[in-house]
Amino acid sequence: MTSTKLTYVFDAYCGWCYGFAPALHELAQDDGIDIEVISGGLFSGHHAGPIGALPHIPGANARIAALTGVRFGEAYEAVLSDGTLHLDSDDAGAGLVALKEASGGKDLAMAAAMQQAFYIDGLSLSDTRTYRTIATREGLDPDLVEKLYTHPGTRGRALSEQERVAYLGIHSYPTLLVHTDGGLVKIGSPVYSAEQLRKALKDL
Repeated sequence: MTSTKLTYVFDAYCGWCYGFAPALHELAQDDGIDIEVISGGLFSGHHAGPIGALPHIPGANARIAALTGVRFGEAYEAVLSDGTLHLDSDDAGAGLVALKEASGGKDLAMAAAMQQAFYIDGLSLSDTRTYRTIATREGLDPDLVEKLYTHPGTRGRALSEQERVAYLGIHSYPTLLVHTDGGLVKIGSPVYSAEQLRKALKDL
């Protein structure tokens, strides 16, 4: 069977990526679907900062929940209300690289585990303890995940992912790219059902 290779560009701190996750996970169950996940840089560099500096988030979350049915946890809502948690996509990108390596390339599952840690449990994706918690939940070695997360080479690989995203001209998330004989093709504006995704792939 011919496989369909997809590259999913997401940011762990992107609420719309959280809303997109159920449809993408359902699609991933189809035969022949191979999904690579790489991190963008929504809150990188001078864009990093406290969540309270983003007053649009509660309204956006309400729209995301209404459109996709995802749930935001009480602990996350408390963090949002407090407003001091620091969002840094460079740290989150390093976390995804560490988890992907420790899990043997379970990209989508690791991305989802990070989203649960943040959007349900209100945990910082800049905190080493968060990655130990994720590792335990996912049956990984917490010591290995911590070692990978804190290794300078991991951050270098995460920054390389961001550079790749920039090279591809992607500046918004979620973005789903399909590998075709003619190169990478972007599926149009984010859609939020697996059926819509299947149709978009079929129509390429």
